[in-house]
Amino acid sequence: MVNLRMLTKDELLFIEYWEKNRDKENLILRQLTMGLPMGLVFALPVLVVVIFHGWYKNMIYISDSQMIVIIITVLFVAIFFSIFRGKFKWEQNEQLYKELKFKQKKDDAAH
Repeated sequence: MVNLRMLTKDELLFIEYWEKNRDKENLILRQLTMGLPMGLVFALPVLVVVIFHGWYKNMIYISDSQMIVIIITVLFVAIFFSIFRGKFKWEQNEQLYKELKFKQKKDDAAH
């Protein structure tokens, strides 16, 4: 009789990887470095529009101090997005790990 609940090779590799790297993946600096490129892609269109605001003549005037505030705000949004995305991804991996460990314990108890 074939046991359909057995863990696949990929699932076992994930369990092994997550046991080694779960603490490292939860560090804010790691989440920031991994997620910042996506955060910048998310925020870059706003920066491009604000920096090159001269192409649209009907746009309101943006002073240098307003430009600095806008750039800092957009960078904070990018940083927040990258950290939030990292935390979310960590939580997803942690949930998957717990589900697989439960499945593994259930499988071990059946044998």
